[in-house]
Amino acid sequence: MTRFLAAVFLSLSCSSAAWAQYAPQIEFEAQADFFAIPAGMNFGEVSAIAVNSENHVFVFHRASPSGGGPAYGISAARLWEFDATGHYLREHGSGLYAWAFAHGLRIDAKDDIWTVDKGSNMIVRMNPEGRVVWVFGRKTESVSEAARPFEHVDTPRPAEDGRFREPTDVAFDSEGNIYISDGYINSRVAKYDANGDWVKSWGEPGRGPGQFRLPHSIVIDSDDNIYVGDRSNSRIQVFDTEGNYLREFSVATPIRPGSKAVNGPTPADLDNVAANGAPNALCIPPGSNIIFVGETTFPGRIIKATLQGEVLGTIGNSGRNPGEFSGAHGLACPSENLLYVAETSNSRAQRLVLK
Repeated sequence: MTRFLAAVFLSLSCSSAAWAQYAPQIEFEAQADFFAIPAGMNFGEVSAIAVNSENHVFVFHRASPSGGGPAYGISAARLWEFDATGHYLREHGSGLYAWAFAHGLRIDAKDDIWTVDKGSNMIVRMNPEGRVVWVFGRKTESVSEAARPFEHVDTPRPAEDGRFREPTDVAFDSEGNIYISDGYINSRVAKYDANGDWVKSWGEPGRGPGQFRLPHSIVIDSDDNIYVGDRSNSRIQVFDTEGNYLREFSVATPIRPGSKAVNGPTPADLDNVAANGAPNALCIPPGSNIIFVGETTFPGRIIKATLQGEVLGTIGNSGRNPGEFSGAHGLACPSENLLYVAETSNSRAQRLVLK
């Protein structure tokens, strides 16, 4: 009997130890139908989402009345504004020259609206009424030999001050300085001052400290520490406002059995998924010590962690149903208990209330 009890205890201990490796699952209510879109209108791939001081929600998505794509002839970028209850208010920037393929969206302390376009290589600042104030970068002209924005040459051309190659996101520090993650090709962070003047850049392609393999998202905490989601390196790097490397961390956490990919086959070995914890989207609630990290299409979760990198739990899983995600490409977090999620592969935005 003693041996039997010991064996049972050992079995339970091993089982408990196995389950202990999984991060807690955070309870939440998903509101996948929160956005009341007028009849005849639909979201395209939803790449980014942001909330202003009036709790209006802005959704940046890849759609066109003519069904355009990432080409210069027809824009695949639309910006819609909704009120705090999810009712559609208006569209901003229709036909804007600087838009070709929607990627990033942020709203600053003045409620100005900032869009980042991967196709045109341009960043636009608009006032709350949607009028263009500033433009950063320059679209490659269609007559140019180099007008192929999605062609990644083996030896990338040298980065240029004030110009971008497939930028991804934008952030602001407490002094109003502007930081742009110049992501897919240049693999750097660019800094402008509060007057819109170029200051510097840092980073280059690579795997070492201060190097990047696709800086895909960028956020800044209340102490002006800069967090860069280095997606293809599956890590988050932290810098000061001068670009000095401070530290890095990973939020990779074991994937629960039964998880399934939405697009393509589910990896056979869930313990060795390269995209585990890869930071597709980052968000820090105002004044918080928490960071939310959206993964890519698989594992597809949203991870809640401290700013020191301690994983506190996971939200949702890969899937198409409400409360599931595929390509959490953008996050907005007006508080620690409220999240808005922009999904590319599911072509939707969800509102999550954490419990």
